[in-house]
Parts: sequence; C-alpha cells; structure tokens
Amino acid sequence: MESDEAAAASPQGSGGTVTPAPKKRGRKPKIKEDSQTKEQSGKESGGKKTKQSVDEKYTQWKGLVPILYDWLANHNLVWPSLSCRWGPQLDQATYKNRQRLYLSEQTDGSVPNTLVIANCEVVKPRVAAAEHISQFNEEARSPFVKKYKTIIHPGEVNRIRELPQNSKIIATHTDSPDVLIWDVETQPNRHAVLGAATSRPDLILTGHQDNAEFALAMCPTEPFVLSGGKDKSVVLWSIQDHITTVGTDSKSSGSIIKQTGEGGDKTESPSVAPRGVYHGHDDTVEDVAFSPTSAQEFCSVGDDSCLILWDARTGTSPVTKVEKAHDADLHCVDWNPHDDNLILTGSADNTVRLYDRRNLTSNGVGTPIYKFEGHRAAVLCVQWCPDKSSVFGSSAEDGLLNIWDYDRVSKKSDRAAKSPAGLFFQHAGHRDKVVDFHWNAADPWTIVSVSDDCETTGGGGTLQIWRMSDLIYRPEEEVLAELETFKSHVMTCASKP
Repeated sequence: MESDEAAAASPQGSGGTVTPAPKKRGRKPKIKEDSQTKEQSGKESGGKKTKQSVDEKYTQWKGLVPILYDWLANHNLVWPSLSCRWGPQLDQATYKNRQRLYLSEQTDGSVPNTLVIANCEVVKPRVAAAEHISQFNEEARSPFVKKYKTIIHPGEVNRIRELPQNSKIIATHTDSPDVLIWDVETQPNRHAVLGAATSRPDLILTGHQDNAEFALAMCPTEPFVLSGGKDKSVVLWSIQDHITTVGTDSKSSGSIIKQTGEGGDKTESPSVAPRGVYHGHDDTVEDVAFSPTSAQEFCSVGDDSCLILWDARTGTSPVTKVEKAHDADLHCVDWNPHDDNLILTGSADNTVRLYDRRNLTSNGVGTPIYKFEGHRAAVLCVQWCPDKSSVFGSSAEDGLLNIWDYDRVSKKSDRAAKSPAGLFFQHAGHRDKVVDFHWNAADPWTIVSVSDDCETTGGGGTLQIWRMSDLIYRPEEEVLAELETFKSHVMTCASKP
C-alpha cells in the first residue's frame, strides 16, 4: 500500500497551533502519539489503573475476534474523525467489493481540517480466514482503506450525511450556521498543508441564526436537507432548483448540482434559502431525522429532553411534542425505514428508547414502547439496521457499539441472562467513545464505526469496518441445522489428544 494513499495525513509543523474551543459533545483534537510517548504519559498522569482496565478489556475482545466476526479491518487515524459514512459502491469482484467511504480529520490547527474521501475494499461474507482478521496492528493503517481525495474543509467536520438519491453528494456541519453541500466527484483533490486555502462548497444552505453543529439529515425520498442548531430551530431546505441530473446521463459525472465554476475555483458558492424554519425546542437541537415515506414529515431531539414530530404541510409548529422523552439531553434520533411508526432516541441518560408515534399525543404525553439499558455512558448515535426491521445499533461514550433486536425482548427465555433484554451483540473493539457508525446498505450486516481516542490512547482515532458472524444473527433453527452437518468433524477433533 502506498503511504500517501492512507486515509489519514501526517501532521506537518508544530508552530502556530490554534486549538478550537471544545464543544459539548467533542474534545480538543489531539494527534496520535507513538507508543513510547503514550506509555510515558500514562505513568506521569497516574492513569495507569484506568489504562490497564481499558487494555485488559480490549485484549479480551481481540482474543474473541476470530469467533465473533466474519470480517474486521482496523484503521489507525492520526487525527480523530467525528463522522463516518458509506458512499456509493464502485465495483464488485469475486471476493470483495470496492466502495467509497467518507470521513474527516479534526486537527488542532497545525494542518487544515479535511473531509476525506476514501476507497474501501469490503471483503465478502465467509471469505476472510479467522486467523487473519485478528492479526492487525492497532498503530497501523489498514490496507483495505486508501485515500482517494482530500477536501480542505472550512472548519472542523462535525457531521457528514450523504444524499440517498445520489451518494456522491454530501452535506457537512461545522461550527457555523451554514450547511455545506459538496459534490465529491467534481471537487478538486487538495494537499492539506498549513496556510492552504479552503475548498469551496458547491452549495451553501443558509437559514440558521446561530451555529448548527450536529443535527443533520438528508431525505430518502426527495433531495431535501434538514438541520438543527443552537438557535433552537429546525430548518428545511430543498435543493431541487439546483438539480441537473441524477446520474442518468452517462456523459455526466452524476452531479445533481449546477456548476458555477470548476470545483474549488469558483469565485463564490451559490446559496439556498430555507423552505421552512420550525420552532418548538427550548434548547439546542442535537439531531434530526426524516420520515422514510414523506419528505414533509420529520422529527427532532434536543438538549431540552424533547422529541418533536413535525409536518411541513401543517405549518411551522410541532405536530407532537414529547416533553420529557428522556431523563437528560437527547443526542440522537432515527426513524425506522421499514416501519414509519417506530422512532429511536438516544440520550445522555445512557439509554435508548423506542417510541411508536401512534401512542404519542399532542399534549406532550408519550411513553416509550421499551427502554433499552446496556450502556454505561451517554449514547451518541442510534441507527436502524437496513437488513432487518427490528434490529438497530447504538454507540456511546463507554466505547461500545451495541446491536439490539426488539423482537428478542418479548421472546426472552426464562433462563437467567446477564445481558440486557434485546442486546445480542456488543462490538468492543474501540477503546474510547464511539462518536459515529453507519450500516452499509450495499453490503448486508457490515458496519463502519469510528472512535475519538483522545483520553485512552493518547489522541487520534480508530476506524473499524466489521461484520459479525452470520451464526449470531441468523434464525436459531437454521444455524443449528448448519452446525449439525459439522458435528461429526467437531467431535472427532475434540476427541484427539
């Protein structure tokens, strides 16, 4: 693998460092230290006990990788990435598929913040050898992840979301009121060095009156964008006026944005005013989500502990407002793509709650169908699985990415179980808070996840692409029938001295 293709650039220079102010859900970024420096700093800080505890748990997890996983790739990030998303699948081969991957580099100012477009090789199910997937170096870059393009982002990238109709178009949030829209194929590749001019976005969505840092969604049915911010508002845009093609013209690059110049050489980025601004929250809006079936219906959650449902056809006031959806700030929300009645929320109270909108009333009364308790710290991200309607994932500041199945809650056996109801898989490969993850719609049961490793491993981040063994999620009868065919071979092996 060529070193200049790795999806994390080495920092350059140490002078003139400008550290951005820490956000409520972020930390000051730190460069990944080498092993010797980390060991020394751990001794000096007196954090040896905590470090040992983290390392012991991680070592235990790594020993189970060949049993629990069908495939896993570990990619060291020099700078942390606060978001990770799958882009379009590029091609398919016999044993692996190639796909775009979007991530970022949140730097300390010694080099520019960047939006990174990488090519990822996703190994197909039941191809990787068990002994190979567990033999990786935590300090190394993965050969499966290679940089394709760098965009110099104006400010750190807090969140990335792709347009479902054309995943070459992405939206980003930074520490500003604007949402930035990028056509990653037409944007020029940039060299991220100190003093380099920032890339120019293809579109700028205006309408917030204060910074909008995290809440961002793109509509699955139409080219609509939704955002929330510190101004306590939810803002809706349509980029319909800027659409030229949806990739149907074979001569085009598949861009849906009218070009006013050549990528970063445009003198000024065009802007789009909002279609609607929606008021109902009493504090910062932390996350938003569209209904899977309507571009006019969406929901939002915030630091006021509220879950609000909106309908653009009925005005700019809430349709339903659940006043106390959790016992603390809400960080994340996701709407079930298979059942538009089910909505997930995650909170600083360490829980995930499942709501049925048919049970919610306009006077703010709402009781969740179920409260999922399995995290030991604030939940940062929730997302429904595209492959099974009752399955979803949740990631948290405890470094865990939990996979749940709501159907298993009611089918829980009478035997004493140590695991929380509904929890059937726990990804423990990260050693610090898991800030984002994304199910792969093109490769079933494949997940990309990213952690910000500032506290436990000295800085930087870890990107992991993984797929649990299909023996874990397939129907029990089916799995037992398959294992039965290998029973005689297993018994023979077990009987040998």
